[in-house]
Amino acid sequence: MLSVLLTQFVLIWAVVDPIGSVPVYLAQTSHLNAQQRRLVALKAIAISAGILLFFIIIGQILLEAMQIPLPAFQAAGGLVLLLFALTMIFGEGKVDQECKLSEQEVQHSELGSLAVYPLAVPSIASPGAMMAVVMLTDNNRYSLGDQMVTTLVMLSVLLVTLFLMLGANKIQKYIGNVGAAIISRVMGLILAAVAVNNLLIGIKDFYLMT
Repeated sequence: MLSVLLTQFVLIWAVVDPIGSVPVYLAQTSHLNAQQRRLVALKAIAISAGILLFFIIIGQILLEAMQIPLPAFQAAGGLVLLLFALTMIFGEGKVDQECKLSEQEVQHSELGSLAVYPLAVPSIASPGAMMAVVMLTDNNRYSLGDQMVTTLVMLSVLLVTLFLMLGANKIQKYIGNVGAAIISRVMGLILAAVAVNNLLIGIKDFYLMT
């Protein structure tokens, strides 16, 4: 049982990538004050948990009903992630854009959107994470008790992600907006590589199924 829990924790940790989400969080919230950054982190984790719980409960049923194979879902997620990564590399960074907004405008129009995109999706609740929780809670292979254990493991990884992001607020004081912009470009390149990998794996697995 312990080995199964450890295996699931490592797998979910790898697809959620809590450490990799921290630079994205810092880059996208560098223009906010400490209270706003905490709010964004809490909202992002809550939204991510809701999305992954949705896929645990009815994700498999939904995909099967729509006749969408998991590799196709992974390939589509990789393409979306690639488009976002390219905007981080070549476009005007969100840090630069949001600094033009007043604090009131950020509070009312941007905190929620930052929590949803890119933090909750595709950074934390990534296509790989969605696919992983569906596979780890396969109704044909795992009992309800096993699925509940997997859910608890997933929530523990999200809790660690939240602690890492809240702790990263201290780093923000030292790197400033310039450092956040640099991190944003570097992370964009890394995310692009991850996205292309997911896209190619999805395409390969799709053709192996046919």
